[in-house]
Amino acid sequence: MQTPLTEEDAEVYVAAVCFKTGPPGKVGVEVERTVHLETDSTVQVPVSQVREAVQLAGTQLPGGGVITFEPGGQLEISSACAEDLPGVIEATRRDLAFTAGLLEDAGLRFGDLALDPLRSPQRTLDHPRYAAMEQQFNRTGSAGRTMMCSTASLQVSLDAGSPGTGPLSAYHRWRHLHSLAPLLTAMFANSPFVNGRPSGWRSARQAAWLAIDSTRTTAPVCFADDPRQDWARYALDAKVLCIRPDDDGGTWLTPRDLTMRDWLRGAGPRAVTREDLDYHLTTLFPPVRPRGFLEVRVIDAQAGGDWEVVAAVVVALVEDPQAAALAAEACRDLPSLRIAARDGLSDPSLAQAALTCADAVWDALPRLGVDPETRARVATFIERYAARGRSPADACLAEWRRTGHMPMFAQGAWKEPLHDHHS
Repeated sequence: MQTPLTEEDAEVYVAAVCFKTGPPGKVGVEVERTVHLETDSTVQVPVSQVREAVQLAGTQLPGGGVITFEPGGQLEISSACAEDLPGVIEATRRDLAFTAGLLEDAGLRFGDLALDPLRSPQRTLDHPRYAAMEQQFNRTGSAGRTMMCSTASLQVSLDAGSPGTGPLSAYHRWRHLHSLAPLLTAMFANSPFVNGRPSGWRSARQAAWLAIDSTRTTAPVCFADDPRQDWARYALDAKVLCIRPDDDGGTWLTPRDLTMRDWLRGAGPRAVTREDLDYHLTTLFPPVRPRGFLEVRVIDAQAGGDWEVVAAVVVALVEDPQAAALAAEACRDLPSLRIAARDGLSDPSLAQAALTCADAVWDALPRLGVDPETRARVATFIERYAARGRSPADACLAEWRRTGHMPMFAQGAWKEPLHDHHS
């Protein structure tokens, strides 16, 4: 049996495990996608059907990634940790191509948007954790169920950084990623529809996240010179989403509004163990989440191969010193995450920041060693979107206004004439 934790023990433990400092450089991605029938996007595809379709993948994909499943049937590929951007792109390409082939053989395909635009949220993964989460979220509306069952994100993970407060430090990178969050949300917004119609948001996926429990989804307030202290405070002040029962059974549900700090002070059903605290940390979903490394969580899933553009942009704006410096200045006073998710690059300040950062990324790509295919994707994306002050969601909305129908994508981008000045 584990020894019960005190409040002080918990703060020390969270600070120690969530920021593993060291020289930065490694990168990973998590590519999450909705899954649909090839012949009818309105039909629900349960987790069991998706799992059966990709069972030949086994426990590990050709590029070293692994497949997991989300409550509504979404499929997620988590890459192996790579030494650099070219490495993670090459490996994840292989994993995605292999997985897409298995889905195609089963009459399935990946979706192109970050929020299912047609099917209502329906949980098809039967696990006590998700049942408890759904019940807790249902107490305050439908956004939690939408988040669990209908959304797909694209997450980029980077090393936390070195000790101290210099440009390579965890302190600097933590704050820098938070300043980039509105830009990344707006630049890659790709979920404008809900129930078959425009929602009023460029990223309705992010809107769903913003509508659920703010103690676990908003950014920590930065008070300290050490981000570990800020995160430990945030984690303990967050509400407990579910409590794993003892071996003799019991409910996963928690008393309403119970925070981890309350529980550590004796308000919960029993004493808190380290296993309880570890589990609690997996239920926190802020814009940037420290898990030893730093996980960027504000980006919509992209169509086709445009996940490569996201990986290139995030890595360039953080890891390349010249691009990072330009981005820090461009993103100094951006609007809130809410405005970025609602307005995308139609907001003038976000549009200007996107142009500056796009140029910085383009200049950084040779220094990062990316291959011609990724460079071409970045050039095309910049020309279609950032150079025109819009995100992928705007192309979808323009087509909907023109035809009354949601567009289908081809090869990861909407087909339009290009005048590419970056090639």
